[in-house]
Amino acid sequence: MEQEHPSDEYFRDKKEKARQLFEKQRAIHNPYFGMDIVLNSDGFHHLQFSARRERSKEEQRLKFSLLPLAFDVVRKSGTTQEYRKTLIPIGKRHSRDGSVKMKTVEYWGLVAIVGSRPIRIRTILRRVGDGNITFWSVMLHSKIKNGRQKLASEGIDEE
Repeated sequence: MEQEHPSDEYFRDKKEKARQLFEKQRAIHNPYFGMDIVLNSDGFHHLQFSARRERSKEEQRLKFSLLPLAFDVVRKSGTTQEYRKTLIPIGKRHSRDGSVKMKTVEYWGLVAIVGSRPIRIRTILRRVGDGNITFWSVMLHSKIKNGRQKLASEGIDEE
């Protein structure tokens, strides 16, 4: 029998805690939109997969650990910093002619400096067609160098 690596257990623990966060609350009210942002399986899936490929365990762990901060950003954001609208294929190819239905998809980015050791994160919300606005993803807003993330107050001219 193959022995489990301690990091595997840590990963499963982070994933399970993230899943529980999604299941515990199905929506978060956002003041900017004046409505609830839906937490669903699509958003949880996107934390683990990108472009139909599984993200690395390290990237998934990071996204799982940022999740409570991201939910707090959604809860408090009165503005958006980014917006994108695009057409993307949704669903399976049609069996007769191979076509795929296209839908308008909107993305909003909420950028905030959060946490007890301040970091800048980007929380992404998404709406397909005229459906609900849903939580889509969370990521660091910029790269970490030497174990720290450079914030704007530490040299905005270098950004």
